[in-house]
Amino acid sequence: MYAEAVALQEELRHQVRLVPLPRPPRLVAGVDAICDREDKRIFGAAALYRYPEMELLEEAGAVGECPFPYRTGLLSFREVPILMAALAQLKERPDVVLVDGQGIAHPRGLGLAAHLGLVMDIPTIGVAKSRLVGEDNEPDAAAGSCNALIWKGKQVGLILRTQKGKKPLYISPGHRITLPECLEITLGCVSRYRLPLPVRQADLLSRRLRA
Repeated sequence: MYAEAVALQEELRHQVRLVPLPRPPRLVAGVDAICDREDKRIFGAAALYRYPEMELLEEAGAVGECPFPYRTGLLSFREVPILMAALAQLKERPDVVLVDGQGIAHPRGLGLAAHLGLVMDIPTIGVAKSRLVGEDNEPDAAAGSCNALIWKGKQVGLILRTQKGKKPLYISPGHRITLPECLEITLGCVSRYRLPLPVRQADLLSRRLRA
């Protein structure tokens, strides 16, 4: 099971395209998923915002059977199906999706955001709370400070501090977007919380679904 999943990631990584958005985004969504304590059911959530006003337009959730065991680096095989189900319930398709997980900042270049973006053919940004690859090069303490996230001599993302005194986030492009666009949109979605609003709202909804 694991070997096949790794092989699929190695194959799909070559299909990821980091290209500029065709136009400035007007609708951005955040997605998150969480499993129950028995690791049997999974809860996915999507929150849609008007951008850059950051007006919450819609929320959607989905519940299903957990399809894949937890394994570092293989999160997408657990979460992509339920996140697709949650996004499918939104009345409008987002221009960009912010994903609670890695984009290309992944051992095989295909984290959750990259995998989801590729399967749905939609621009995605990986917004991770922890580092999976690369050097730990924390930025200055000021909000908005960032440093390059380097992995095997290549920049795969940014280490971004969204709030003064808070731990940084690890931002990386998923699919059909560039790193500068990821930075601009992520910062544009930040309010008074560490997480961008769409991701934070999706996280809260997924936890409500699980409760």
